[in-house]
Amino acid sequence: MNDAGGNLNDSSGAAVRPPIVWALMVVAGRVIDVVHPLPFLPAAVPAGWLGAIVFLTGLALLIWAATTFRRAGTHVPTTQPTTTIVEEGPYRFSRNPIYIGMFLGLIGLAVGFDSLWLLILLVPFYFVIRYLVVAREEAYLERKFGDAYRGYRSRVRRWL
Repeated sequence: MNDAGGNLNDSSGAAVRPPIVWALMVVAGRVIDVVHPLPFLPAAVPAGWLGAIVFLTGLALLIWAATTFRRAGTHVPTTQPTTTIVEEGPYRFSRNPIYIGMFLGLIGLAVGFDSLWLLILLVPFYFVIRYLVVAREEAYLERKFGDAYRGYRSRVRRWL
């Protein structure tokens, strides 16, 4: 962990709250699916079980990442200041495991409900998270932590 002092009122300035965007994508996908179903899996695929496994894997990753943040003494919400660069737990492998967990959750729901619409909505979800959240978080962390963040960024991939 690399600590940095400074203004406690700072934050990444993310344009949207990721959990809200995720929930909107799920609701939109389900509504569109009710109006115009678009299944994509063969009938022989145990969609419910497979979707549940993928969804729970994403949820477990998200919880592990959030717990790692809390143990390090920093905040999870993008509206609150980051107090340290976390390099333990899932952050050894990805700089954004919470968002990967959200992607897996959306994929799990798409499989579980056999809804191609939910898979299609992964595309706008990715672009919103990548450009309205992650890009701002990265710029904020570089400003706040400087070389410590640049070093971490050079060692650990953004996604996988």
